[in-house]
This record gives sequence, structure tokens and C-alpha cells, in this order.
Amino acid sequence: STGLTEDQKEFQKVALDFATKEMAPYMAEWDEKEIFPVETMRKAAQLGFGGIYVKPDVGGSGLSRLDTSIIFEALSTGCTSTTAYMSIHNMCVWMIDTFGSEEQRRRFCPSLCSMEKFASYCLTEPGSGSDAASLLTSAQRKGDTYVLNGSKAFISGGGDTDVYVVMCRTGGPGPKGISCLVLEKGTPGLSFGKKEKKVGWNSQPTRAVIFEDCVVPVGNRLGAEGQGFSIAMQGLNGGRINIASCSLGAAHASVLLAQEHLTVRKQFGEPLANNQYLQFRLAEMATRLVAARLMVRNAARALQDGREDAAVLCSMAKLFATDECFGICNQALQMHGGYGYLKDYAVQQFVRDIRVHQILEGTNEVMRMIVARNLLQG
Repeated sequence: STGLTEDQKEFQKVALDFATKEMAPYMAEWDEKEIFPVETMRKAAQLGFGGIYVKPDVGGSGLSRLDTSIIFEALSTGCTSTTAYMSIHNMCVWMIDTFGSEEQRRRFCPSLCSMEKFASYCLTEPGSGSDAASLLTSAQRKGDTYVLNGSKAFISGGGDTDVYVVMCRTGGPGPKGISCLVLEKGTPGLSFGKKEKKVGWNSQPTRAVIFEDCVVPVGNRLGAEGQGFSIAMQGLNGGRINIASCSLGAAHASVLLAQEHLTVRKQFGEPLANNQYLQFRLAEMATRLVAARLMVRNAARALQDGREDAAVLCSMAKLFATDECFGICNQALQMHGGYGYLKDYAVQQFVRDIRVHQILEGTNEVMRMIVARNLLQG
């Protein structure tokens, strides 16, 4: 809480209380049974967590990017997988709120902010992950509609959610030929692949999303034709802060689990906490966590203020926080010894859930490319 305002400390407390009471007790069950905890997320939405940085006139909380980071970090201590889906949902609602018309904002945002309905972000395709600008899903204009064909891969919530924010090609090759359409579940021609079996993130379903001659009204396009790639990337700047914040929460929880284990577990006749090597490792974990947190919060402020260096700071924060926090969780598991590898112990789930954060919202290799390009262009 160091450096936070009284309001931010209150947001943090509310989110931590919710994580402790409504998420942590069920985290293992949601993982094991692959339950998408819809009702729990709707309870979170009653606290304002369904549209945290969405404008209040359409049901959002109107909070800052820093406030959002604090909330997602706190929630992630209770269940990282569920919080990560909520962060993607929030990003989708923000995109509609920011780039949509008044009619679109009022049609889609209120039910998404209340989490009566859920949203999915559809950018990645089977053949275009890191090279997102090469996407092939096409939308051909026919009068006042588009006919959408193609498929998306690794879509969080796919099949279980109600609204799909889809990046598709309406023009020529490259980023300037991409537009953004909002598609609703039940649209003829919209179907889904099998539910993927994943290492972690099991409290949210992941499926391919398939479009076969889906007819979408032109009135469902966000922004102008050709603006889709820019909309997608602006969404991802915030998404990178959000997912980094979820990593902070998992690492924070893992440090506490390690601290407790070192205190109660005995080896060679004394508590592990008396072992200087383990003391040093715990100190390093806490130091890396605080460093990552400061970096994420600095990037969140830059994004909120619209600073010129915001995109590169978001990339740096995502790269640093997701790498460091995975290392922290993994070290916490190691400190548990054989117990850390048992599903009875929460630390292994944090390791499994956090691993994918180094891949999604732009792989950490892509984050390095963005930072390097920024430096070399001077």
C-alpha cells in the first residue's frame, strides 16, 4: 500500500477481502473441475470490477489505470486464472466504451459492466500470433453488412461468452487493412472449437472461434474501417498492465505461502526459516516482487496520463513483471520441496496459472522487440 491514496487503499482492501472470501477457498476446485465461476464474477461486478476503467455513464467505475492495476493484483491473490479472464473482459468493454459510438456504448457496455454478459477478445489466429498484422479472417462489405469468414485461436471465454470483439481484414494486407467488429453469440455461422485442455488457466474456457459467412451489421463496427489494428494495440497496452498486475498477485500470494512453509516445516531438527540460504532466497523474492510492482505502477500512470513513452513502458513492465513473478512462484514451489508438487498445496497452481502470462498479450520476445525498436529509433 506504500504510496497509495486513501481511496486506492480502500479499493485494495475491498478486492483483497473479496479474493480471500469469494475466490481463494474455491480456486483449487475451479481448476480441477474446470469451472467458469460466472456467479462469483457477477458478485465482483457488483463491487464495480466488471468495467473498472469504463466511463460511469454506461455502468463503469471510471477508475484510473493505476487503480485497476491495484485491484487486479489484489484479486489475483485469490485466483489468478479467474482474475486474468476478468482483465480481458475489462479490456473488451473499455474498447467498446472508448471507440464505439454512443449507440454502441449504450447497447453493449451496461450489461458487460454488470457481467450479466461476458466478452472475449479475438485477435490471435492459428497462423498469426506474434505477427498479428498478418491475420486472415476477412469481412467483406455487402451493403450495410459485413460477411465474416475465418477463425481465431486460443480465445479466453470462447463459447461461454456473449460478445466477441473481432479483428478482421476489410482491406489490403498489413495493419491498415484491419477493422474491428463486435459480434454477438447466436449470430448464424458463429461456432466454436473443442474446449482446450490447458496446463493452467483452467477456471476459464479456451476455444477456437469460427466464422462461416457470419452476417454482421456495419453498425457493429468499432471506429472507422482500417482502424482495427490501432484499436487492438491500444487495448493491449492496458491488457499488458492488467496481466502484469495478475502476475504480481500470484507472486505476492506465493511469497506468503513460502514464508509460512519456512516457519512451520522442520528439517535437521530446526525450522527451515533458520536456514540462511533460504532466508536470502526469500529476501530476493520479496525484493523482485517490489521492483516489479513499482515498474507496473509506473507504466500504469504513464498510460493513464497519455504519455508518449506509455506503450514502451507497458511492454517493459509486462516483460519484467511476468518473468520475475514466474520466477518468484517457481522458487516458492521449490521451497516447499516435494509438497510443492502436490495439488493439495496452492503454490503449484500459481505456478501453472502464471506461466502463460509470459506468452499472451504479446509474448515476452515481442516485448523485447518493442523496447529494442524504441531504443534504436532514438
